[in-house]
Amino acid sequence: MSNVHLIDHPLVQHKLTLMRRKDASTNSFRRLLGELSTLMAYEVTRDMPLQDIQIETPLETMTAKVIDGKKLVLVSILRAGNGFLDGMLNVVPGARIGHIGLYRDPATLQPVEYYFKMPSEMAERDIIVVDPMLATGNSAAAAVARLKQLSPRSVKFVCLLAAPEGVATLQAAHPDVPIYTAAIDRELNDHGYILPGLGDAGDRIFGTK
Repeated sequence: MSNVHLIDHPLVQHKLTLMRRKDASTNSFRRLLGELSTLMAYEVTRDMPLQDIQIETPLETMTAKVIDGKKLVLVSILRAGNGFLDGMLNVVPGARIGHIGLYRDPATLQPVEYYFKMPSEMAERDIIVVDPMLATGNSAAAAVARLKQLSPRSVKFVCLLAAPEGVATLQAAHPDVPIYTAAIDRELNDHGYILPGLGDAGDRIFGTK
Protein backbone atom coordinates (compact mmCIF):
# COMPACT_ATOMS: atom_id res chain seq x y z
CA MET A 1 0.00 0.00 0.00
CA SER A 2 2.88 2.35 -0.73
CA ASN A 3 0.64 4.60 -2.82
CA VAL A 4 -2.12 4.84 -0.19
CA HIS A 5 -2.21 8.01 1.91
CA LEU A 6 -4.08 7.76 5.20
CA ILE A 7 -5.20 11.22 6.30
CA ASP A 8 -5.11 10.82 10.08
CA HIS A 9 -5.40 14.46 11.13
CA PRO A 10 -7.28 14.61 14.47
CA LEU A 11 -10.08 16.78 13.05
CA VAL A 12 -10.57 14.37 10.14
CA GLN A 13 -10.78 11.38 12.46
CA HIS A 14 -13.12 13.17 14.87
CA LYS A 15 -15.57 14.19 12.13
CA LEU A 16 -15.45 10.74 10.56
CA THR A 17 -16.44 9.18 13.88
CA LEU A 18 -19.44 11.52 14.13
CA MET A 19 -20.47 10.53 10.59
CA ARG A 20 -20.24 6.82 11.36
CA ARG A 21 -22.83 7.00 14.15
CA LYS A 22 -26.13 5.53 13.03
CA ASP A 23 -28.08 8.31 14.76
CA ALA A 24 -26.38 11.08 12.75
CA SER A 25 -29.08 13.02 10.91
CA THR A 26 -28.99 13.67 7.17
CA ASN A 27 -28.29 17.32 7.88
CA SER A 28 -25.37 16.64 10.21
CA PHE A 29 -23.97 13.89 7.95
CA ARG A 30 -24.00 16.23 4.96
CA ARG A 31 -22.46 19.09 6.94
CA LEU A 32 -19.71 16.89 8.37
CA LEU A 33 -18.90 15.52 4.93
CA GLY A 34 -18.45 19.06 3.63
CA GLU A 35 -16.15 19.95 6.52
CA LEU A 36 -14.19 16.73 6.22
CA SER A 37 -13.72 17.01 2.47
CA THR A 38 -12.36 20.53 2.91
CA LEU A 39 -9.78 19.24 5.38
CA MET A 40 -8.86 16.34 3.11
CA ALA A 41 -8.46 18.67 0.12
CA TYR A 42 -5.48 20.35 1.79
CA GLU A 43 -3.63 17.03 1.94
CA VAL A 44 -4.66 15.89 -1.53
CA THR A 45 -3.42 19.11 -3.16
CA ARG A 46 -0.21 19.30 -1.12
CA ASP A 47 2.07 18.27 -4.00
CA MET A 48 0.46 20.22 -6.83
CA PRO A 49 3.18 21.70 -9.07
CA LEU A 50 3.90 25.43 -8.90
CA GLN A 51 5.37 27.98 -11.25
CA ASP A 52 6.88 31.41 -10.66
CA ILE A 53 5.24 34.57 -11.99
CA GLN A 54 5.93 38.28 -11.60
CA ILE A 55 3.32 40.30 -9.71
CA GLU A 56 2.98 43.82 -8.31
CA THR A 57 2.27 44.14 -4.60
CA PRO A 58 1.19 47.55 -3.24
CA LEU A 59 4.89 48.17 -2.49
CA GLU A 60 7.03 46.50 -5.16
CA THR A 61 7.43 43.87 -7.87
CA MET A 62 8.08 40.33 -6.70
CA THR A 63 8.33 36.74 -7.90
CA ALA A 64 5.45 34.67 -6.49
CA LYS A 65 4.14 31.14 -6.94
CA VAL A 66 0.90 29.96 -8.54
CA ILE A 67 -0.37 26.49 -9.40
CA ASP A 68 1.16 25.32 -12.66
CA GLY A 69 -0.83 24.07 -15.63
CA LYS A 70 -4.51 24.07 -16.53
CA LYS A 71 -7.20 24.24 -13.88
CA LEU A 72 -7.73 21.22 -11.67
CA VAL A 73 -10.72 18.95 -12.41
CA LEU A 74 -12.77 17.36 -9.63
CA VAL A 75 -14.57 14.28 -10.98
CA SER A 76 -17.52 12.95 -8.98
CA ILE A 77 -18.58 9.32 -9.28
CA LEU A 78 -22.37 9.67 -9.14
CA ARG A 79 -24.18 10.07 -7.02
CA ALA A 80 -22.45 9.97 -3.64
CA GLY A 81 -19.34 11.70 -4.96
CA ASN A 82 -21.33 14.94 -5.25
CA GLY A 83 -21.23 15.21 -1.46
CA PHE A 84 -17.48 15.79 -1.69
CA LEU A 85 -17.57 18.64 -4.17
CA ASP A 86 -18.62 21.67 -2.12
CA GLY A 87 -16.04 21.03 0.59
CA MET A 88 -13.21 20.65 -1.90
CA LEU A 89 -14.32 23.75 -3.80
CA ASN A 90 -13.75 25.72 -0.60
CA VAL A 91 -10.04 25.04 -1.13
CA VAL A 92 -9.87 25.14 -4.94
CA PRO A 93 -12.84 27.32 -6.00
CA GLY A 94 -11.55 27.64 -9.57
CA ALA A 95 -11.60 23.89 -10.21
CA ARG A 96 -13.63 22.47 -13.06
CA ILE A 97 -16.20 19.73 -12.33
CA GLY A 98 -16.80 16.45 -14.14
CA HIS A 99 -19.32 13.67 -13.50
CA ILE A 100 -19.26 9.97 -14.28
CA GLY A 101 -22.18 7.64 -13.65
CA LEU A 102 -21.72 3.89 -13.28
CA TYR A 103 -24.04 1.07 -12.27
CA ARG A 104 -23.30 -2.58 -11.63
CA ASP A 105 -24.70 -5.03 -14.17
CA PRO A 106 -26.60 -7.63 -12.10
CA ALA A 107 -25.59 -10.45 -14.45
CA THR A 108 -21.90 -9.74 -14.85
CA LEU A 109 -21.39 -7.65 -11.68
CA GLN A 110 -19.22 -5.34 -13.79
CA PRO A 111 -19.62 -1.54 -13.84
CA VAL A 112 -21.52 -0.06 -16.80
CA GLU A 113 -21.18 3.62 -17.70
CA TYR A 114 -24.46 5.54 -18.09
CA TYR A 115 -23.23 9.14 -17.84
CA PHE A 116 -19.98 10.92 -18.66
CA LYS A 117 -19.59 14.69 -18.79
CA MET A 118 -16.23 16.41 -18.49
CA PRO A 119 -14.86 19.91 -19.04
CA SER A 120 -13.18 20.66 -22.36
CA GLU A 121 -9.43 20.31 -22.89
CA MET A 122 -8.91 17.49 -20.38
CA ALA A 123 -5.47 16.62 -21.77
CA GLU A 124 -2.72 17.60 -19.36
CA ARG A 125 -5.10 18.54 -16.54
CA ASP A 126 -4.75 17.16 -13.01
CA ILE A 127 -7.79 15.11 -11.95
CA ILE A 128 -9.06 14.29 -8.47
CA VAL A 129 -11.71 11.54 -8.51
CA VAL A 130 -14.03 11.65 -5.50
CA ASP A 131 -16.31 8.94 -4.10
CA PRO A 132 -16.99 8.49 -0.37
CA MET A 133 -16.57 4.68 -0.39
CA LEU A 134 -13.91 2.49 -2.00
CA ALA A 135 -15.61 -0.88 -1.49
CA THR A 136 -15.00 -3.50 -4.20
CA GLY A 137 -13.00 -0.98 -6.21
CA ASN A 138 -14.57 -2.03 -9.51
CA SER A 139 -16.34 1.28 -10.17
CA ALA A 140 -13.28 3.29 -9.15
CA ALA A 141 -11.03 1.28 -11.46
CA ALA A 142 -13.50 1.65 -14.35
CA ALA A 143 -13.81 5.41 -13.77
CA VAL A 144 -10.05 5.90 -13.72
CA ALA A 145 -9.61 3.81 -16.87
CA ARG A 146 -12.21 5.96 -18.67
CA LEU A 147 -10.53 9.18 -17.52
CA LYS A 148 -7.08 8.02 -18.60
CA GLN A 149 -8.41 7.89 -22.16
CA LEU A 150 -8.45 11.71 -22.01
CA SER A 151 -4.67 11.88 -21.32
CA PRO A 152 -4.70 13.85 -18.05
CA ARG A 153 -1.41 14.90 -16.48
CA SER A 154 -2.29 13.07 -13.26
CA VAL A 155 -5.13 11.23 -11.52
CA LYS A 156 -5.75 10.88 -7.77
CA PHE A 157 -8.55 9.03 -6.00
CA VAL A 158 -10.09 10.35 -2.77
CA CYS A 159 -12.54 8.57 -0.47
CA LEU A 160 -13.74 8.68 3.12
CA LEU A 161 -13.49 4.95 3.72
CA ALA A 162 -11.71 2.14 1.94
CA ALA A 163 -11.90 -1.62 2.25
CA PRO A 164 -8.70 -3.64 1.76
CA GLU A 165 -10.38 -5.39 -1.17
CA GLY A 166 -11.11 -2.08 -2.91
CA VAL A 167 -7.60 -0.78 -2.36
CA ALA A 168 -6.17 -3.99 -3.84
CA THR A 169 -8.46 -3.81 -6.90
CA LEU A 170 -7.70 -0.17 -7.66
CA GLN A 171 -3.97 -0.57 -7.12
CA ALA A 172 -3.81 -3.67 -9.30
CA ALA A 173 -5.56 -1.86 -12.15
CA HIS A 174 -3.87 1.53 -11.69
CA PRO A 175 -0.71 1.31 -9.59
CA ASP A 176 0.20 4.88 -10.62
CA VAL A 177 -2.92 6.41 -9.04
CA PRO A 178 -2.50 7.47 -5.40
CA ILE A 179 -5.39 6.76 -3.03
CA TYR A 180 -6.26 9.24 -0.26
CA THR A 181 -8.59 8.05 2.50
CA ALA A 182 -9.52 8.88 6.07
CA ALA A 183 -9.72 5.20 7.10
CA ILE A 184 -9.11 1.67 5.86
CA ASP A 185 -11.78 -0.49 7.46
CA ARG A 186 -11.73 -4.21 8.19
CA GLU A 187 -13.50 -5.90 5.26
CA LEU A 188 -16.49 -6.15 2.94
CA ASN A 189 -19.60 -8.10 3.85
CA ASP A 190 -21.45 -10.45 1.48
CA HIS A 191 -23.38 -7.51 -0.02
CA GLY A 192 -20.30 -5.43 -0.73
CA TYR A 193 -20.71 -3.02 2.20
CA ILE A 194 -17.65 -1.86 4.12
CA LEU A 195 -17.44 -3.09 7.74
CA PRO A 196 -17.66 -1.42 10.20
CA GLY A 197 -18.27 1.36 7.66
CA LEU A 198 -21.00 3.98 7.88
CA GLY A 199 -23.80 2.50 5.76
CA ASP A 200 -24.79 3.68 2.29
CA ALA A 201 -23.11 7.07 1.86
CA GLY A 202 -25.41 8.19 -0.93
CA ASP A 203 -28.55 7.43 1.07
CA ARG A 204 -27.17 9.22 4.12
CA ILE A 205 -26.10 12.29 2.13
CA PHE A 206 -29.40 12.69 0.27
CA GLY A 207 -31.83 11.26 2.83
CA THR A 208 -32.97 8.42 0.59
CA LYS A 209 -33.26 4.65 1.05
